[in-house]
Amino acid sequence: MAVKVLVVDDSGFFRRRVSEILSADPTIQVVGTATNGKEAIDQALSLKPDVITMDYEMPMMDGITAVRHIMQRCPTPVLMFSSLTHEGARVTLDALDAGAVDYLPKNFEDISRNPEKVKQMLCEKVHTISRSNRRLGSYAAPAPQPTTPAQPSVSSLGASPAPRATAPVRAAAAASTSPAPKRKPYKLVAIGTSTGGPVALQRVLTQLPASFPAPIVLIQHMPAAFTKAFAERLDKLCKIRVKEAEDGDMLRPGLALLAPGGKQMMVDGRGAVKILPGDERLNYKPCVDITFGSAAKSYGDKVLSVVLTGMGADGREGARLLKQGGSTVWAQDEASCVIYGMPMAIVKANLADAVYSLDEIGKHLVEACV
Repeated sequence: MAVKVLVVDDSGFFRRRVSEILSADPTIQVVGTATNGKEAIDQALSLKPDVITMDYEMPMMDGITAVRHIMQRCPTPVLMFSSLTHEGARVTLDALDAGAVDYLPKNFEDISRNPEKVKQMLCEKVHTISRSNRRLGSYAAPAPQPTTPAQPSVSSLGASPAPRATAPVRAAAAASTSPAPKRKPYKLVAIGTSTGGPVALQRVLTQLPASFPAPIVLIQHMPAAFTKAFAERLDKLCKIRVKEAEDGDMLRPGLALLAPGGKQMMVDGRGAVKILPGDERLNYKPCVDITFGSAAKSYGDKVLSVVLTGMGADGREGARLLKQGGSTVWAQDEASCVIYGMPMAIVKANLADAVYSLDEIGKHLVEACV
């Protein structure tokens, strides 16, 4: 059956172009359009689409508020369109926190100049998130916040709203069957993730105490314009320190270094971080395999690696190298993933020493690291 899509945007041009691109795919059906967040809620309830594409800045009700209401009333995978700016990153992170599954850059020039590339990216995203766990309705969405037509947008305030404690969470996720981890003097914790990762990392890292004894490296598939804002957000929410990694940074206990978007991050045996240009031959920039592989070479059996929610199989080959060196590999369980792709690749390759739910991972990291 075709994937049913609702297109939401206040720009008539953008609604038409997105609808045309999606309708050209015989496996996708555009079942409706909406010009603002309020219409989006009404259409979501009546049309019951499989996926919603959502703009942020719209009259009457913005996209983030609409996402919150939709997650509360009829949980549906939402693909946000965002600008590739620091402020656009903050808005997008708020949308993911509200319950959106993924995002795409909103670039009118690309739509005009590279229609085939845009069509491929958009259709692939729609198909992927249509299979996400957001469709299962097993996420406890935050209560809708009261709004008025005059509510200011994030961009008009000049800063993102305070982080919310009401991000969508799994409702009563089942405990994993893997035993509690053994304690070990790990020299590095390495975490890789993609779709669903921003919220997943927030859930894991906020459980760690400021005295967490191991250095941490984070690899999240994310554009260059987004990683600095994401690191700043995590740093405000967490007891540990979080920053976007820079070339020459040193690994330190209680510090998490986030790989910068568009580049590659490696670690060496001296505890130094190397930031390298993104290789066009690689699909992912940053790439989990690259960082995991460098950790395997530099730290042997003293790495605890974790692969969280995300599409594809990035991290599998790096995890294989870590396992060959005697290090430990954990995977997030299917039930708590937004997209069970990257962790599934680990499990199917028999590389996982343990499989834990998202809510267990932070607790077990504290238990495992001496």
